[in-house]
Amino acid sequence: MDIRAGISRRDSLKAGLMASATALLPGAAQAATSVRGGAMPATPVRWIDDAAPPLSLGQTFGVPWPRGVLRAGKPLSVQGADGTALPSQHWTLATWPDGSIKWTAHALPAGSGQPGALRVVPGKPAAPQAPVLVRDLADRIEVQVGALRWSIGRSGTAIIQSAQQGDRTVVGPLTLVASVDSAPEGGTRTPFTGRITSATVEQKGPVRAVVKLTGIHEGQGHEGQGHEGQGRQLLPFTLRLYAHAGGDHLRIVHSFIFDGDPAKDFISGIGLTAAVPMAGAAHDRHVRLATADDGLFSEAVRPLTGLRRDPGKAVRAAQIAGKAVPMDAMAPGVAKLLDRIPTWGDFDLTQLSADGFAIAKRTQDGHAWVDSIAGSRSQGLGYIGSPHGGAAIATRYFWQRHPSQISIRDAESDMATLTAWLWSPDAKPMDMRSYRGVLGMEGYDAQNEGLDITYEDYEPGWDAATGVARTSELTLWACAATPSADALAAMAQANAVPPQLMVTPDRIHEAGVFGIWSLPDRSTPMKARIEDQNSNLVDFYVGEVDRRRWYGFWNHGDIMHTYDFDRHVWRYDIGGFAWDNSELSPDLWFWTSVLRTGNAAAFRFAEALTRHTGEVDVYHLGRFKGLGTRHGVQHWSDSSKQPRVSNAMYRRIFYYLTADERAGDLMRDLVTSDLALEHVEIGRKVPGAERNPLPAGVIDLSFGTMWCSVASAWLTEWERTGDKKWRERLLNGMDSIGRLKYGWLAGSAPYDLKTGRFMGAGDKISISHLNAVFGALEVNAELLELLDVPRYRTAWLDYCRWFNASPQEWKAKFDQPFGRRNLKEGHSRLTAYVARETGDRELAVRAWKEFLGGDAGLGLSNGDPRVALKGPAYVRPIVEWPDVSTNAASQWGLAAIENLALIPDALADAAN
Repeated sequence: MDIRAGISRRDSLKAGLMASATALLPGAAQAATSVRGGAMPATPVRWIDDAAPPLSLGQTFGVPWPRGVLRAGKPLSVQGADGTALPSQHWTLATWPDGSIKWTAHALPAGSGQPGALRVVPGKPAAPQAPVLVRDLADRIEVQVGALRWSIGRSGTAIIQSAQQGDRTVVGPLTLVASVDSAPEGGTRTPFTGRITSATVEQKGPVRAVVKLTGIHEGQGHEGQGHEGQGRQLLPFTLRLYAHAGGDHLRIVHSFIFDGDPAKDFISGIGLTAAVPMAGAAHDRHVRLATADDGLFSEAVRPLTGLRRDPGKAVRAAQIAGKAVPMDAMAPGVAKLLDRIPTWGDFDLTQLSADGFAIAKRTQDGHAWVDSIAGSRSQGLGYIGSPHGGAAIATRYFWQRHPSQISIRDAESDMATLTAWLWSPDAKPMDMRSYRGVLGMEGYDAQNEGLDITYEDYEPGWDAATGVARTSELTLWACAATPSADALAAMAQANAVPPQLMVTPDRIHEAGVFGIWSLPDRSTPMKARIEDQNSNLVDFYVGEVDRRRWYGFWNHGDIMHTYDFDRHVWRYDIGGFAWDNSELSPDLWFWTSVLRTGNAAAFRFAEALTRHTGEVDVYHLGRFKGLGTRHGVQHWSDSSKQPRVSNAMYRRIFYYLTADERAGDLMRDLVTSDLALEHVEIGRKVPGAERNPLPAGVIDLSFGTMWCSVASAWLTEWERTGDKKWRERLLNGMDSIGRLKYGWLAGSAPYDLKTGRFMGAGDKISISHLNAVFGALEVNAELLELLDVPRYRTAWLDYCRWFNASPQEWKAKFDQPFGRRNLKEGHSRLTAYVARETGDRELAVRAWKEFLGGDAGLGLSNGDPRVALKGPAYVRPIVEWPDVSTNAASQWGLAAIENLALIPDALADAAN
């Protein structure tokens, strides 16, 4: 007799669903079974480009650990494929609730000859041959790497006081510089210099040292301007300097906040300038500027090639190679006439658009510039020096974040300057004003009419750029001599496209981190169709960046919201349809896709997205501090300021994969962002105070777009610090939502800012299609793995069950109206979640039918739907995806990934 004969098909399917979910869903419980007995899992680490780079400027990467496996104090080592321990250091990024380590970060030295495959294992790390040494002194911080010593300022204007190679100073003071114009055209220009207000040593080596500096720019005034602007403080900055063993460079992460008045302050330049001592004859001084790909513009301050008289082959060869000219080999007829050859002291490499750079030079101030060469996309490196030493500086995203510039001045003198301009002073000044007028929309009725036609939520005074920020990454080298052309090309490439190590996707998945996702699965034709579409969609957006030229200082990294199929352009000029600003979680979709594949193009795309959305789309000071701006023509132009945009869920994956300190700062800044909502009324056109007056310290807070967004910051801070006050904050919110009559179905409730608890009866149902599409499912999946709050779990599962229920099912359950629903395709993953949690096969099949139905979503294509178009109807050759919008793509991608993780075995039944 078949022992299964008495088991119904539904029970059998339910058991299979539960089993498949345990196998495919990452989480603490699954991870615990995968490493029974606390065994350390094998931890392979790979270069995202699938090959070791010619040059690494130093590596930092994160490693996740299953709960209970790694305890504090256990040494870890990084090995090559042959088992040789590499020099490394590691530290803890996050812990599990039981105190075991959840994430560690690992740093490796700079240099060439990196191993192609690595792994992290228990054991003592190897020490670097020349460790990084830090001396924290009263007036400076000294960082020594071998024979190179950096002196970093603690106060004053010299960010770097000097860099010495042995007893030679090869880099003099490095300062932060800016200029601000009083008008967008023809205004008075005031120079500014950065001044340090604090200095902190964050890491002391032996492989990596980190120094954090904060400060503000001060106006210098000008003779002839009545010293206008002198002493004015503007543009607060944060700077991190990273030194790696084996390197002759500092990595610089430069962040500043625009705190000016957009109507009066027009930034006309911002950058870093280094003094470079010059020694030797002018013909032994060399300039190098990176052009496109691995090309170099290579010239001497006094050129000896191309003269009417030949100085000699050995002389020409030495100068071209950047070496000292052998004077004894120089033709006498040339040697006696050297002073008649003009010296070229000033050079500019200017990138004013994504498609064009130009190099020009002049002999000195007061004389004409001479055009040298032009090209497409420079890699953004400049060098000035001699056989006695010199300096090179390079800016990442040089052409992507135009207008940018590398300037060399006074190369013929005893002290040259080398400047990396993040905003070129030769370009038009930044114009941070609103792109539009009021158009009669002083009142709410007219503003709602504007929202109805252009999808732009406009309100006078709520569209200011004051408080947005930008982070840039640079590398500064202190060179003992002029590097070879090959070395400089490798330096430029390593800065422009930094190599990156990442733990393999299967090992990350095994650790049970980041909630709901699984590895790619093409085991059936339908699964393969879904996987292929997700890959094609990611590839489509990666390609759109260049096809649509989504570049520029403030724009690079963001993507557009909605497409205009009539004009064959994204709706860049139509209100709320323009820049996406994280709407409906593309950040989560792209990073989750990276987790699954480790794809290099997707990684770098998501990295640029995170660098943008965490900085430009969020306010870092002022009345909107901690909130982000809804999608619009300008990144700050929409008047809706919400935590759903500043959401820490959108930064978490990048932070843990890379241990990026700046991303960590941004998430930490959000732990009190709920306090901004006391004076920023999100529903200002129908203010909560008018709907239901609330006492001081109490605000109306939605569960998904608001509470979950801030809760993700509390979760991250609890993991990073172990501080239980953030755990209590989470528990208070979860418990109080669970106590409401309708729980999550209530949608929102009065919220006590002091206690973090929701108040009231919660006896009315209010469902919004937006509440769960800004990371709510993703943060809840993690919270419910970490915190045992049964009533909250029930409330969340009820919401997941009933959002996509039919009107008939709803009416049979509730005595309240069914209400409007939207985004059914994207919300299929909520149905899948409750199906997995309860083992309900019928719900699992329903979830897949919701997904495959494509209602209010993108839909599943049969094959690759992309169409290539060119001709006079288009501004350039383009690619279109039918019916695409970033809302639909993001929610489709997340639903595809999460449904495949939650209910993979139910797909076949739904597809039949």
